[in-house]
Amino acid sequence: MTYTVYDDVITIKLIQEACSVLGISMEAILKLFGEYFFKFCKKSGYDRMLRTLGGNLTEFIENLDALHSYLALSYQEMNAPSFRAERAADEKMLLHYYSDRSGLCHIVPGIIEAVAKDFFDIDVTLEILDVHQEEERTAKKEHVVFLIVQKSHRQMRRAKPKDSQRDQEALEAAFLRMKEKYLSVSVCPVNKSRWEVVRRIVMFGKGHLRNTFELIYPERLWIEERTFCNAFPFHLVFDASLRVKQAGVNIQKYVPGLRTPKIRLDKYFSIVHPPVAFDIFSICQFINSPFVLKARGERMPEARRSRPPIKLRGQMIWMESTRCMVYLCSPKLRSLRELEEHQMHLSDIAPHDTTRDLILLNQQRLAEMELSNQLERKKEELRVLSKHLAIEKQKTEALLYAMLPQHVANQLKEGRKVAAGEFKTCTILFSDVVTFTTICAACEPIQIVNMLNSMYSKFDRLTSVHEVYKVETIGDAYMVVGGVPVPVGSHAQRVANFALGMQISAKEVMNPVTGEPIQIRVGVHTGPVLAGVVGDKMPRYCLFGDTVNTASRMESHGLPNKVHLSPTAYRALENQGFEITERGEIEVKGKGKMTTYFLIRNVNASEDELMGRPRTPLYPEASAPGSQDRTLAVMRYADSWQRLPESDAARAPDQSAPRESPAASGQDSVEAAHGQRSSDETKTERLAREPLPSGFCALL
Repeated sequence: MTYTVYDDVITIKLIQEACSVLGISMEAILKLFGEYFFKFCKKSGYDRMLRTLGGNLTEFIENLDALHSYLALSYQEMNAPSFRAERAADEKMLLHYYSDRSGLCHIVPGIIEAVAKDFFDIDVTLEILDVHQEEERTAKKEHVVFLIVQKSHRQMRRAKPKDSQRDQEALEAAFLRMKEKYLSVSVCPVNKSRWEVVRRIVMFGKGHLRNTFELIYPERLWIEERTFCNAFPFHLVFDASLRVKQAGVNIQKYVPGLRTPKIRLDKYFSIVHPPVAFDIFSICQFINSPFVLKARGERMPEARRSRPPIKLRGQMIWMESTRCMVYLCSPKLRSLRELEEHQMHLSDIAPHDTTRDLILLNQQRLAEMELSNQLERKKEELRVLSKHLAIEKQKTEALLYAMLPQHVANQLKEGRKVAAGEFKTCTILFSDVVTFTTICAACEPIQIVNMLNSMYSKFDRLTSVHEVYKVETIGDAYMVVGGVPVPVGSHAQRVANFALGMQISAKEVMNPVTGEPIQIRVGVHTGPVLAGVVGDKMPRYCLFGDTVNTASRMESHGLPNKVHLSPTAYRALENQGFEITERGEIEVKGKGKMTTYFLIRNVNASEDELMGRPRTPLYPEASAPGSQDRTLAVMRYADSWQRLPESDAARAPDQSAPRESPAASGQDSVEAAHGQRSSDETKTERLAREPLPSGFCALL
């Protein structure tokens, strides 16, 4: 957020971490931070403001407090330090630093040295002479005295010797011409030669012209006392003992106690800034700094004690002739709200006082800041909402992809039609529960729901293990397909392993009537299908063709706890590492006589591989009591690397279209699979996956 104030504890922790990482002292880190902070202020648009503070380093330091006072209008929570420069001999200077934020004084050398180099083209060094606490001062506790020593003057442009000699000759010629000019000037009444006049005008070695005019002051002050007090409604005159001699009309209005003869100023006011004691000696030390006085609430009239104490900001000027100090000030107000809190009006401020303009300008600035803060808050709210929206979008897409294949769902979201596609070969499986009608008649509906939910959850997990698509569940019927919508050559092996896993999983589901494991019938058939989306409302991805009917007949003519194979399914699984027995020739409704088979087992795959159980738990917490086991090992097949990722399938949605002939490539994969190593010779890959989403409807 804009204008955020961070605690100094955070700053100290950051510095300590930097010290430990870089292996240097805290003082060095703070000094480097001071140098960077100066560069940062220049880049942030304060360059021109900083350059105009003073013509030399001393003036710059003396006006820093005034700059901080101005910035406090925008950064109201800013706790700025105070600076006081004390001139010494031999181009030395003492810098007094006052702050109630202890431990940060080492930033000052970095800032001051950078300012001296950049603005005034001099090299200075700062050394700490004294550090002590001053409890008697208002608010500012730490007082650090720096010694500033100028090392050398760096010339911005170093001229060549010939150029330097030429410049010196030109300078001497200019002096000669000026001397000749002033020889014709009549002698002044005072005893001064004409050359003395030139010396007063020109400074040797610098070339800066001094002011040639002399100030004229009136013999007496041509303004009466009443007019002065009205022209400057907020001013105070007090002597060395702080006794009030004179006060403006409006300051008397808001602090009536000042009208008492010989009242001491410190009885009604305290010094807020600079952090000095309230005596004439301390005030003279900080005579170049703006002073902020705060009225003492306990001295105010009863009617004004509930309001915020009035603050005055202005300049102290010492009048040697009267041995008094005049304080020319204005109310320290930053907004119209503060003006109303003090029950003051703009008319109380003198028309020539720029405080009026500052209040109005700062009010506009505060409004812009509040608008900026509101925009930041809205931006943060939008970021949070966007994050939540992304999460909800993922949930919605997961639900959508559970109903339709991903690439089909993406086409429908984009408003495109999904073209029907022909698959030359795939393997379809149907299963149902033996005596399901009898079980329903003898049980409560909730028991049936719990039994089916337990069974289907286990089957859904197996679809991820063998990467087959769940087609539909109608009552106790469960249908899956291999090789649709993404063609793969090992579709028959995948469905066969899935069927064997179903038999193992069914043993873990209990019949609510007998308490024994349920029995299922499974039928498998391989053949061509046509797949496409039908309907506009609640669209479904449907499979059409005689292959669907034949697979259903294999299930209905099967036996309990057996996997019934059609002749085409048998040929697809022959010599693939499966143990298969011939059932013989049976009469199939609508198909006539067919020679069918029973799938017994996979001779090269263990039960753990068929069920997708990893040899060692990948996530121990997943098997904790009460938690759903999401850990599985996807079974690897000879053509697993040929399967298109979901993202690729989404980019190639028409791969199953007849014109593109992707299904034909699937047929070639089946034929090539006979020459490859058996799927049972492969290893399992351990992954944590969700059940493979898909949704189909079968036309029977």
